[in-house]
Amino acid sequence: MSPAIRPEIIITGHTSADFDALAAMVAAEKLYPGATLVAPTMLERQGSHLFSDSIAYLFNLRQPKDCDFSTVRLLVVVDTHQRSRLEHVKEVLDKPGLVIHVYDHHPDADDDLPAQESVIRQWGATTSILTHLIREKGIALSPDEATMMGLGIYEDTGSFTFGSTTAHDLTAAAYLLEFGMDLGTIVELTSSDLTREQVHILNELLRNAMTHTIHGIQVTVSEIVLESFMGDFATLVHKLIDMENIKIIFVLASMGDRVHLIARSKVPEVDVGMICHSFGGGGHHYAASASIKQKPLAEVRGALLAFLVSVITPQMSVGRHMSSPAISGNAHMSIGQAEEIMNRYGLKAIPILPAEAGGGIGLLEQHTAARASAHKLDHLPVTEYMQRSVSTLTPDSDLHEAMKIILKQRQRLIPILEAHELVGVLTRTDVIRLLIDDTLHIPEGTPLDQEHRERNVASLVRAQLPDEHVRILEEAGKLGDALAMPVFAVGGFVRDLILKQPNLDIDLSVEGDGIAFAEKLAERLGGTVRPHQKFKTAIVFYPGVDNVEQRLDVATARLEYYEYPGALPTVQLSSIKMDLYRRDFTINALAIQLNAERFGTLIDPFGSQRDIKEKYINVLHSLSFVEDPTRILRAVRFEQRFTFRIGVQTERLIKNALSLSMLDKLSGPRLFNELKHVFDEKNVPSCLRRMDNWNLLRMIHPVLKLNPTKDILLTSIDEVLAWYRLLYKEPLPENWQVYLLGLCASAKYPDVAAMLERLGFIERQKSDFLSLRENTRKASSMLASLQSKGPVPMSQLYETLRPVPTEGLLYLMARHGQEHNIGQDISLYLTRLKDVKLEISGEDLASFGEAPGPLFGEALRFVLAAKLDGKAATRKEQLALASHYMACRKEGEEMAALNLTEVLGGRT
Repeated sequence: MSPAIRPEIIITGHTSADFDALAAMVAAEKLYPGATLVAPTMLERQGSHLFSDSIAYLFNLRQPKDCDFSTVRLLVVVDTHQRSRLEHVKEVLDKPGLVIHVYDHHPDADDDLPAQESVIRQWGATTSILTHLIREKGIALSPDEATMMGLGIYEDTGSFTFGSTTAHDLTAAAYLLEFGMDLGTIVELTSSDLTREQVHILNELLRNAMTHTIHGIQVTVSEIVLESFMGDFATLVHKLIDMENIKIIFVLASMGDRVHLIARSKVPEVDVGMICHSFGGGGHHYAASASIKQKPLAEVRGALLAFLVSVITPQMSVGRHMSSPAISGNAHMSIGQAEEIMNRYGLKAIPILPAEAGGGIGLLEQHTAARASAHKLDHLPVTEYMQRSVSTLTPDSDLHEAMKIILKQRQRLIPILEAHELVGVLTRTDVIRLLIDDTLHIPEGTPLDQEHRERNVASLVRAQLPDEHVRILEEAGKLGDALAMPVFAVGGFVRDLILKQPNLDIDLSVEGDGIAFAEKLAERLGGTVRPHQKFKTAIVFYPGVDNVEQRLDVATARLEYYEYPGALPTVQLSSIKMDLYRRDFTINALAIQLNAERFGTLIDPFGSQRDIKEKYINVLHSLSFVEDPTRILRAVRFEQRFTFRIGVQTERLIKNALSLSMLDKLSGPRLFNELKHVFDEKNVPSCLRRMDNWNLLRMIHPVLKLNPTKDILLTSIDEVLAWYRLLYKEPLPENWQVYLLGLCASAKYPDVAAMLERLGFIERQKSDFLSLRENTRKASSMLASLQSKGPVPMSQLYETLRPVPTEGLLYLMARHGQEHNIGQDISLYLTRLKDVKLEISGEDLASFGEAPGPLFGEALRFVLAAKLDGKAATRKEQLALASHYMACRKEGEEMAALNLTEVLGGRT
């Protein structure tokens, strides 16, 4: 055991140190050279990253147990100045004559340290304060120091999105960037995917979350019991906030002998720093935490709720209770169209926007529209039957005004306007729920409620696609307008458009009835439709250029609601975002809107453009590979096809899924179908090597595992298939057969049969492949035997190779190469001999007066052999030879030898 360190100057931060505390310690060391950095606990985070794993080593962090504090004369405290948050250096705090310096961004508290020097500023991060001091002194930083300090600033400001962020934080980050701050590392550490354990904990927090309405302000409280301490628990709280669009949240987590409280607020009325301070913790107005010892979770929860009721001031504005964004109609709609919208979303009424700016807003109720339709008046404009005298409010209006309108004027719905624009609605249901004053609510689920950037790519669409395909997309958009359905091109088609790679396989997603849309589109295009009711999808077949049949796929972007008993009004999520969220990878989660007014608008809710630009393959959520393990193979395909890289967290999730044996849960046919896609890629060997790096091939079946010999063979197969494609011969070979022959080369028959069973081959398929394998083996043996006797006659080469399918011959070419000239002979057969035809047929033989029968086939094969050997090139010679052969066979003579000149001279 090494002796304890005896420092004179120590730098430390609060217990449960976050990145800002650790970064501030690193920054403070630049102002106090030679000081010892004492971390309260080593930073614990789920998952792994080289930088975070190396923090203790890079910056020589020490733990209290490694130190002898008897010699300490100066204590530098960062990211707190509360005595209660420094238990790990408690023995130092009571030393006589101790000098204390404090650097913090948290407000004052009752138990503040008696510091001789304090620098306390209400900035977004303590590290920002220290960075400015370092800048003033002209102190240089290493790239690792700059990255660590940047990490603290980015985490504590929420990447500059928290309300506590100041201009000073931004200038501090800019200064660090000059010293090599690595933004890539910071992004990976502050926005990493969740582990399986974290997903489980997050789901538990969602289930336990309850929203309490306290004086008109909604506060969400959740709780969980964990077996051990989790250092990055606050990360999950931020995930919860993002998923549910929560404004105020308190999360209680029982870990070991204490309850940890994490609090966040986005509204000025609730100061979570003050609240957490009452529980022995601290923080600032928008973010704070506390650690409560020796109290049960239920007691802490009760105390928290009681305290919240006592400190939250009443606030009853309309904006806090309205539903936003609002679903609306417009004055150009027919009653039938408006009714369809209300039926689609389950609404009792919708506001009707005016035809011209400055016009009055109207209101159409569902029962009015239904009655009009019953009387066959649904074709009339909504303006005929809508309410014209409609009361409106602004988001800042008092909720009592809304109650008067709904309860006294009996107006079912109030449009909420801001600067004459509709920003939300308040319904009768909203007000009734508030009157009931139900204080416990389950928070409404709003996953994916995140901002997304849009740009228009209409010019790219028209530049990249043939005019015919542009016309189809425009026609789909017009139909969507006619049916009041948003229509989008989605998936790989959009991805390849952005990458400027050819792809004319159009996939459409419709917010509405996809099958009904497909039927109407087929009518417009003069085509047909094949619906799939179970999946609410359809394939439209239509005549393209030169009447060549084309197809496009139409899917329904399912509308989803998140309703709970006693919850706030239902929020209608963007169904295209939900549709994109179900995609496999971010690069495939793009959509282009086709409706006329928004034609070409690129929808990117998940940072797909960023990943395409940076060439990363990333999943959309952490359970992606657990839900569908075939995505592992797809990740490899896309990585190799586009020369991208599988993201660090995504690769970790792949390995996690493999460690859980998720591939074993796949059916054989699904697994084989995905393998076939792999075998159709342009760089199959690279795909297989990548898969083998994860032991993926062996997990599918041990027969498939790579070795150096197979690796060379697969590369040769890739080259042979590329060569054959250049011959432009039809039909094209089944790539999967050639590669699978290579993967099971030298394997024993029972093992290959077992592998085929794992891939879900039915008996006929299994028999066909095993026969292919056996025929290639026999042909290889026969060809080697023939070549050992000298040059092989063309007719014998033909007869030897004819029974073997093209796939088997290509495999033999790859396997043998130029060995014994086998590769050359197979090449000769494929390029010349295989397609040799006779100039005569059975009809010609019948003219000899013979009845058709087996003899015809024998004669034609004999003549073909002669032609292959260069002995019967013309029709006249072939007829003579066939006649001679048939005559000899009838007389029982053998045709072992043939003198064509003699035949032509004496028997013509």
